Amino acid sequence: MDYRQHLMIKPGTKAKLADIDPGFHGHHESHEKAMPELAAALDEISGLQELLYAEKKHALLIVLQGIDAAGKDGVCWHVIRAMNPQGTRVTGFKQPSAEERAHDFLWRIHKQVPGRGGVGVFNRSHYEDVLVVRVHDLAPKSVWERRYDAINAFEKGLTHAGVTVLKFFLYISKEEQLERFKRRLDDPARRWKISEADYAERERWDDYVAAYEAMLSNCSTDHAPWYVLPSNHKWFRNLAASQIILETMKDMHLKAPEPTVDIDEIRKKYHQAEKEG
Repeated sequence: MDYRQHLMIKPGTKAKLADIDPGFHGHHESHEKAMPELAAALDEISGLQELLYAEKKHALLIVLQGIDAAGKDGVCWHVIRAMNPQGTRVTGFKQPSAEERAHDFLWRIHKQVPGRGGVGVFNRSHYEDVLVVRVHDLAPKSVWERRYDAINAFEKGLTHAGVTVLKFFLYISKEEQLERFKRRLDDPARRWKISEADYAERERWDDYVAAYEAMLSNCSTDHAPWYVLPSNHKWFRNLAASQIILETMKDMHLKAPEPTVDIDEIRKKYHQAEKEG
């Protein structure tokens, strides 16, 4: 299955989450059946990321958005782990600091964009300024509505600078979210992830759906499309993310750079040292 075509929000179309099945799991029936394909994809990603780091002609920015418990951390643990930490940075965006609020909303974002050769992962992102800000009425509509165009221009500028932008919206059902909250409550090792705000935010579910649909509709572009990953099945979420990352990196046509030293001369020195013991 071509996950990029199947899961992409086509630029210029209106997203409707009600038409997407969060329980979709492709042609695999279980985690066990999907594991070989996931493992193979992660292995290829690892090799390609090494080339990306060495060549330093491209950068990759992966944006993760999703409602609470959708699995943003899970993608980091199970997919991004294939990449060498030396060339990878995960950034989580919380409430902006006083210094960040004194600048435009993209100021703190731009500083975390990876340079050429690097992979950056945003666990939440600049899209919070058209999501939480909208749902909680933290800024008037006249302010956050203009941000869609600002975001599109920002991301287009990144692509012109050699940064490929991959955007994943992790989509789970309201029932699945409640079940995941329950499992966290029942697991002493994971209770720290639960807060009263998680349940309070559920009361705004419909408001968030409207905000997500506007985000997907306004900001899925030719240069940086959105992919909706059905995430009720964690294993399918990870598989789909890995396949899209893999195919995107393949499209970069990455190559190992030419050596900057005289290999023949170094080989002579090696053989001489070998003879001398």
